[in-house]
Amino acid sequence: MAGVGRKPNTEQQPAGPEPGGHAYMTVVARAKALIPQLRDRAANTEELRRLPPETERDLHDAGLFRIVQPKRVGGSELDYVSLVDCADMLGRADASVAWNFANLASHHWMLGMFDPRAQDEVWGRNFDTLIASSFIFPAGRARKVEGGYRLRGNWPFSSGVASCEWNMLASVVSSDDEADGIEYRIFLVHRNDYNIVDTWNAAGLRGTGSNDVEVKDAFVAEPMTVAVSNLAGGPTPGSAVNPNPLYTLPVFSLFPYVLSGVALGNAQACLDDYVDIARHRASTYSRTKLGDMQSTQIKIAEASAKIDAARLIMRSACIEAMADARRGHIPDIAAKTKSRRDGAFSVNLCTDAVSMLFAASGARGLFTTGVLQRQFRDAHAINSHIAFNFDAAGTNYGRVPLGLPSENLTL
Repeated sequence: MAGVGRKPNTEQQPAGPEPGGHAYMTVVARAKALIPQLRDRAANTEELRRLPPETERDLHDAGLFRIVQPKRVGGSELDYVSLVDCADMLGRADASVAWNFANLASHHWMLGMFDPRAQDEVWGRNFDTLIASSFIFPAGRARKVEGGYRLRGNWPFSSGVASCEWNMLASVVSSDDEADGIEYRIFLVHRNDYNIVDTWNAAGLRGTGSNDVEVKDAFVAEPMTVAVSNLAGGPTPGSAVNPNPLYTLPVFSLFPYVLSGVALGNAQACLDDYVDIARHRASTYSRTKLGDMQSTQIKIAEASAKIDAARLIMRSACIEAMADARRGHIPDIAAKTKSRRDGAFSVNLCTDAVSMLFAASGARGLFTTGVLQRQFRDAHAINSHIAFNFDAAGTNYGRVPLGLPSENLTL
């Protein structure tokens, strides 16, 4: 059993190959070094309903927002698995911080696939600029016009939006010609062209500031958009300036792994905290030391097995995806739906582990002065994301071997 009993388990490094060598280990170490102060700030982060300015500065200073940004603009350009590993570390401190880190860092990766003119427009102003998102396509409506698109809509769940200068907003593109069919497209919109609607009063991930975004009628130039079909794997509009295979990965089949490390770190912290308490606490009623009880020992074994399995699934999926990209292999729809299935399944394992430990903690886990209740709330908030809905991912996976078409139009 890996790394049980420390609070938090910061000594356990991600297992497996070192995808970026020294640079990779450096950023993971920087994420680890932030754990103590991020844990100390967690209650304040929840109260603010967004990341405190000092936390955002810490993430900037550590270079964490730029781990998958192209090197040509000063980013680290690390392998995709670095998103899982760094979110895992930060999630051991505060899931809200890890969630916003992973979201905002991944958008530098996605921008590397846009038309180079879009990259110049954003990074030419500020390499450190932050980009929010909402990839809920039915929330928007776009219409093709000369030179670009007119965009309108109201998008929920734009995490960290208050700190961002840009937003990647997903929309359906309408056409006067029904033969054109449905097109899914992502629009890069400047802060001046959308309004933030303060709606984020949530039970979990309270510190993410995942508010709504409203666009009434904005013009978005063609180069500031990208079709989802161009993000399905292989060369993208950004490949001419960013030739690293990192920027040829299929975005939406790997989408769960942008955020799955948050669930992993949150679950690992919950396990470590539970073990620490069990070592020293006695039962309120029998005065038996909790660590001497067989039921406690079994819970630790089961929770750690789920977490270790989840970590293996997440990291393996990302490492295999990079290996495919390096040899120019584009996964077929069966592989893509498997990736979505495994991403959802692995996060569900983490949620199960946290739920089991919460139940095993008894009434003491209910106190708001402790971290367990926050870890429980955050685990279920993470699991509520559509990418981690196993019914949806499992159904779509199961359709393919039965000869039925995938229902996920982004794959």
